[in-house]
Amino acid sequence: MLPNRPTIGRRRVLVLGALAIPTVVGACGHRSAAVTDHRVAVSTAGLPSATPLTRSSATTDTTPSLAVDASRYAGQLPQHWGTDLSGVESSLTHLSHGARTIALTLDACGGAHGSNVDRQVLDVLAEYAIPATVFLNERWIRANLVETEHLIANPQLRVENHGSTHVPLSVTGRAAYGIAGTVSAAEVIDEIESNRELLRSLGVESTWFRAGTAHYDDVAVSIAHDLGVRLAGFTVNADFGATATAAVVEKQVLSAQDGAIVLAHMNQPTSGTAAGLRSALSVLVSSGVRFAHLDGGVP
Repeated sequence: MLPNRPTIGRRRVLVLGALAIPTVVGACGHRSAAVTDHRVAVSTAGLPSATPLTRSSATTDTTPSLAVDASRYAGQLPQHWGTDLSGVESSLTHLSHGARTIALTLDACGGAHGSNVDRQVLDVLAEYAIPATVFLNERWIRANLVETEHLIANPQLRVENHGSTHVPLSVTGRAAYGIAGTVSAAEVIDEIESNRELLRSLGVESTWFRAGTAHYDDVAVSIAHDLGVRLAGFTVNADFGATATAAVVEKQVLSAQDGAIVLAHMNQPTSGTAAGLRSALSVLVSSGVRFAHLDGGVP
């Protein structure tokens, strides 16, 4: 049963109803810069209530965060953009000498075409006793309450924050793979804090964040750090947004060097991710590769 927690104010109980598109890292719905987001309520039995919100790319949620005041970033213009900026951690910083160490991370993106559960991926992790970090989007959590509880209770896994609406983190609305980003500091804060509060209500104090598409501008990176979260990048893109074949996934994972952060997805059960992971992990485990969480810890 879900814990009895107080109501989360100002937060969304919503799902982005959009088309799935093949992207490099986004195995989920599509938010177009030219189209207003139309969100519909989903079942939230046992979860805190919230008021449905419709927000276009031209509007801004100006409600100040309790943690950081968005006005402090007024007038700041981004100078850098991408997946591998300063302040985005793309490899492990804590390594034990003498053992090749890899961090496996799995995204669950949520949305109309992204809220499935790839149970075969989870079975592979259990089969080989692989610790992993799972990044859950707010929409995915609300569509998979029981599964979320199981993930939280699993000592091999660390549950972290994949945002509220799964969009790039920007203060100008910059898009990646056709998905428009947050348009202001206030939206950056809300994209992080909405799902962070939901995870907190479920007993998880999330300290890591990965944006939808894994893209950031440098102002958004600063905001995230001011909110006290670390940004998870990646070294190896294993499944290219859950669009890769099993053979490609296997090759990508096997290529991971010491300290690599591997990105894959756990929300597309018809993809080649599970089969590719199984093949790669059988080789890596037998060769003595060590798997760790993002902080370098092993259960």
